Amino acid sequence: MAYDPTPTKPMFTSLQYCLRCGMPSAERDLTFDDMGICNICQSSEQKMAITWVEREKELRVILDQYRGREGTEYDCIVPISGGKDSAFQLYLITQVYKMKPLAVTFSHNWYSETGMRNLRWCLETFDCDHIMFTPSRSLVNRAARHSLGMIGDSCWHCHAGIGAFPLQIAVKYNIPLLIWGESVAEHSGMSNYNTIIKFDREYFKYVSSRFEHWEMATDYLSVRDLSPFALPGWEEVEKLGLVGIHLGDHVFWDGERQVELLRDLYGWREEVVEGTYKCYKSVECIMPGVHDYTKFLKRGYGRATDHASQDCRTGLMTREEANEYIRAHDPKRPAILEYYLKSTGYTEEEFYRIMDRQREATGVISREEIEAALADHQARFGG
Repeated sequence: MAYDPTPTKPMFTSLQYCLRCGMPSAERDLTFDDMGICNICQSSEQKMAITWVEREKELRVILDQYRGREGTEYDCIVPISGGKDSAFQLYLITQVYKMKPLAVTFSHNWYSETGMRNLRWCLETFDCDHIMFTPSRSLVNRAARHSLGMIGDSCWHCHAGIGAFPLQIAVKYNIPLLIWGESVAEHSGMSNYNTIIKFDREYFKYVSSRFEHWEMATDYLSVRDLSPFALPGWEEVEKLGLVGIHLGDHVFWDGERQVELLRDLYGWREEVVEGTYKCYKSVECIMPGVHDYTKFLKRGYGRATDHASQDCRTGLMTREEANEYIRAHDPKRPAILEYYLKSTGYTEEEFYRIMDRQREATGVISREEIEAALADHQARFGG
């Protein structure tokens, strides 16, 4: 049987799991060396060997090139959601490097109460000018409906918006430097610390959104409707001299310690997040439960796997402990699914049929395996 019911073992015998962190082969761009260690673990080894003092010096050189630049009143743009990564970005840029940023927020229009409170806190604590764009409720609902069949999760509008809106503002206000937080090499197989993905106009299309706005048009979403998600043209970006950096490529990134600093010294707040056992990642949003449940239905793992693998990688838990957390969270039907279905007009049967097609398209795991995992979770945990 491809599904293994043993609590302390990985759920699926048909997937390969990293011998160190337990990340499954269903992860995008994941590879394994001859010892069965994944390339994300290999990136973490690179991270331990980097001379971070030298990389931080390189960061200071970059920042100094844009500090007090003529032609704009801001040194840089810091895209923020109020989540733990963007809060730490703003902390570093304002408190450590003494830059004058323009904070820019694309609102997914799914803000949690804690998330909205953290966003206000972030802006007041670090004293920044701020621009925020919020798409209409009907546009979000229609985009979330179409998103499921196009990319297999509910969140295309968020993936696309956080890529497009800061670039739109950069062009409008003539601010060429955009500063992001966590490196894609931190928890992804798409890159590593020695081969950093260059930030350009299509960075978020490659990393998450997959389609530009005009490619998402359908009978109930016109290209005009989708214009808030339009990327500036290549000529505009080149004229601006766009530069995007991730602080995690230049300073040692430790999400756990950063949360402790923001929470204990400044008052940033955590909250229970559906789909995982950690209380800080995506705390600003009500919808991560659906996003991560669709990933489980499509690829056989969700956010608890992501977090448990990170904790195994850093020595905070054993793989056996990780597997218990994963079984308790990844297959759990999120309560927010009801809201998603109501907002998009899907029935639950339609939702699962679409996810069946998405799973078949990925080809990494079978319907029978997923159904066995869901049934086992229901029997053990009742949900």
